[in-house]
Amino acid sequence: MRILLFLCSLALAVPASAADFEDRVSVNPDSDAKAIELAQSVMKNMGGWKAWDNTRYLNWKFFGNRHHWWDKQTNNIRVETKGTVILMNLDTMKGRAWEDGEEITHPDSLALRMERGSKMWVNDSYWMFMPYKLLDPGVTIRYGGTLKMEDGRDADVLNMTFGEGIGYTPQNRYEIFIAKDTGLVEQWNFYTNYSDTEARFKGPWTGWKQFGNIKLATSRGRDIDWEIGVHETVPEGLFTNP
Repeated sequence: MRILLFLCSLALAVPASAADFEDRVSVNPDSDAKAIELAQSVMKNMGGWKAWDNTRYLNWKFFGNRHHWWDKQTNNIRVETKGTVILMNLDTMKGRAWEDGEEITHPDSLALRMERGSKMWVNDSYWMFMPYKLLDPGVTIRYGGTLKMEDGRDADVLNMTFGEGIGYTPQNRYEIFIAKDTGLVEQWNFYTNYSDTEARFKGPWTGWKQFGNIKLATSRGRDIDWEIGVHETVPEGLFTNP
């Protein structure tokens, strides 16, 4: 299941000079105060803006498959999947790619790999970091009241939609469930179109654990190890060599 939702990668990599703005909000003006307050509380419960900004290197395997490395300071990424290695910068969309050990050098072929790498990263990183993006530019969040999650617990619900031109699928809509007993996102419901009345899927967002100074959810409902890591340093050449 692939859901491609691009909320500008620059919003993920915030300069350190902004680290002290604990109430940083960039959402669309139709967002309501209650929803913004809840999103801010989620951010605080995950470690806060400063901890997120100061986290530099992260890695994970999307459902145990595609392996991503991300330098959040430079927006350099490494994506490994099925004999393919893609090294690129998310801001410039420039980089290098290898398939079965052979470097792709033809400009058109390389451009296609860069696009593929970006799309994989956008999709997979949203599944990894969505709760850190509730207050992103282009997002509208509105309070949807209190509902029961699939596990029976009470949650405050945010209805999340996106402005025209935001990413690959701006027509998507999400219901974000913030568990009342933990103050963390613990379920999301996905709607292919914002006008849909039936969710395409309902999924847990659980297994919250501490990684460095931030918290990340480790489970999306399947017994698969995402091999999540947060690092202060990475091996030399990780973002330059296959």
